[in-house]
Amino acid sequence: MTATSTNSIPELSIVVPVYNEEESVPHLHEALVAALEPTGRSWEVLYVDDGSVDGSYAVLEQLAESDERVKVIQFRRNFGQTAAMAAGFEHARGQVVLPIDADLQNDPADIPRLLAKLEEGYDVVAGWRENRKDAALTVNLPSRIGNSVIGRVTGVRLHDYGCTLKAFRREIVEDIHLYGEMHRFLPAFAHQAGARIAELPVTHYPRRWGSSKYNLSKTFRVLLDLLTVHFLAAYGTKPLYFFGRFAFLAAGLATAAITWTAVQKLFFGVFVKDQPMFLIGIFFAIAGLQFLLFGVLAELNMRTYYESQRKPIYFVRNWLNLAAPSTAREDARARSVTPPPEG
Repeated sequence: MTATSTNSIPELSIVVPVYNEEESVPHLHEALVAALEPTGRSWEVLYVDDGSVDGSYAVLEQLAESDERVKVIQFRRNFGQTAAMAAGFEHARGQVVLPIDADLQNDPADIPRLLAKLEEGYDVVAGWRENRKDAALTVNLPSRIGNSVIGRVTGVRLHDYGCTLKAFRREIVEDIHLYGEMHRFLPAFAHQAGARIAELPVTHYPRRWGSSKYNLSKTFRVLLDLLTVHFLAAYGTKPLYFFGRFAFLAAGLATAAITWTAVQKLFFGVFVKDQPMFLIGIFFAIAGLQFLLFGVLAELNMRTYYESQRKPIYFVRNWLNLAAPSTAREDARARSVTPPPEG
């Protein structure tokens, strides 16, 4: 057992999603220790067992017993890599959070390089598997296409969104909530929060143990999640702007169709019953009203979401001569419970 106190707050938190990786996990942990010890920083490793059906959890138990810097979270069933990373982020205590895959295709020896880059003033450093050792047609090609599409939609041009190995400052990830396959879009979420992002080439090895969990069906799920990310980025706090565009477009088409019907009736004597454009105008008028109502309802839902959970609509990098919000709230709470002076 190491002598490090479990109560001390580490500088680094390594988050490792694990799913049926009993063969690679011991080697990964050895590599992590070898990479992290020379940095001179305090650290912890959070292994999140995503419902493994092999002996992965037994291996993690042994690691936790031999090293108190090892933290283990076991899911009741397989919830996916995004859920595993979200759990790791939620329980991470370090000022820098670094997710990494358990299959040892990423090299833990690259972690000090990511940290050095982070110290240049960046908030996020994303790994780039420049020489990726995966199947060319079924993995690399779809990945390159996906990275290009994601970069164009989100405005964050990275070579490799799918590389798990990244370094985040804690304040960037602590307010991010992940769903679906959205762990791939962490740099995009960080960009929305005003983060400074850098990319660094990292080593990538062929898989030595277990089997790949990647399949082409994930590509379609990622594209659907990309639509969600784009909508949240562009209209997350103002959904009425999105629906309002369609409402005004439908209203314009309805006005044009009904005006055409009126012109035909007044100047050419064509009765309304003989005018299909009148029905088309009614259709667009109803559609426009529905889009407008959808926008209003979405506005109400988003305001309830932000206000009920006190979600921030902005992110602050620094404070000068001001207390951080959490400290200010704690001071106010302390004053509110202080009894009034006697007499």
